[in-house]
Amino acid sequence: MSMHPENHAPTDGGTAPAHTDPHVLLETLVTKGRRGESATREEALAVLALDDADTLDLVAAAGRVRRRWFGRRVKLNYLVNLKSGLCPEDCGYCSQRLGSKAEILKYTWLKPEEAARAAGAGVSGGAKRVCLVASGRGPTDRDIDRVSGTVEAIKEEHPEVEVCACLGLLSPGQAERLREAGADAYNHNLNTSEEMYGEICTTHGYEDRKETVGMARGAGLSACSGLIAGMGESDTDLVDVALELRALDPDSVPVNFLIPFEGTPLAERWELTPLRALRILAMVRFVCPDAEVRLAGGREVHLRGLQPLALHVANSIFLGDYLTSEGQAGKADLEMIADAGFEVEGAGTETLPEHRTEPRTDLVAVRRRGAGTDVAPNA
Repeated sequence: MSMHPENHAPTDGGTAPAHTDPHVLLETLVTKGRRGESATREEALAVLALDDADTLDLVAAAGRVRRRWFGRRVKLNYLVNLKSGLCPEDCGYCSQRLGSKAEILKYTWLKPEEAARAAGAGVSGGAKRVCLVASGRGPTDRDIDRVSGTVEAIKEEHPEVEVCACLGLLSPGQAERLREAGADAYNHNLNTSEEMYGEICTTHGYEDRKETVGMARGAGLSACSGLIAGMGESDTDLVDVALELRALDPDSVPVNFLIPFEGTPLAERWELTPLRALRILAMVRFVCPDAEVRLAGGREVHLRGLQPLALHVANSIFLGDYLTSEGQAGKADLEMIADAGFEVEGAGTETLPEHRTEPRTDLVAVRRRGAGTDVAPNA
């Protein structure tokens, strides 16, 4: 896979556009964000272009929006990798990709009882949501049966826990079956902008990903979709994917920072600084002010000592390890949250603002074309 850094040069702390006064910009974004209004494209680009010296002011401003919708709560999520490695897709960032030489664990499907046991470890550590992930293009119907059994096993032991599935591209009817089994959410990330997507993956397209997010939402699952920063993208790419996510309106937006695994095409991509990572996170908060913004993979690698500052922007993190890499120890995560003055969100607390938990009547469109009408069918 060929990358073109000359076309996707990141802005690492430069200077904001001449017409942008950082104080005015941030006050505008706080006012809009507290009303649930998204930053414009120009405003989002200005956030990414802020100078390093303005980053603490930026975090403080994003924190005011975060507290408006989520207080000082931090939601803990726990990953269970149901099937690791051997994926036929060629996503350049992924250690499980086709042709990956990364020395990761490789195994086929965990049995439901094994997955439930792994999930239990996360729940005992304080996780409110368990994310069940499997490598591959997408699940077969047999895979859906297998995952449904796993969801049921977890719910039987931990009825209060949220279960999110992340199984790749869905086929019609599969999201409904997961919902019937007790799944609460479905994750499928957009990862980067549509313009850059072909440089990251060639075995499936951007529209495939958007369609899967729509299927999940249409089945009544809470939609979860986010991005990966640090893959050689430009500021425009980052803003484009954030605005696309805002249009899709997922309830949860994970912000991942590339983990450059040896043996993958992006192994040499070490271009993020802790301050740039904070600016990216704050930009997403201002574009998606009332969504659950999750601090996800790569936070330890790229934020390093500034992780506690990121809690003022994100209201959700992954606890412990990731799919194929080890994360910060769960105990250290809990200490970090407490030391920064935040509290772990309890199982009985509703994460999302009330207006996000109301029935989504906008998802149902009455047919007014095709049979019985004079309008051409949708075919």
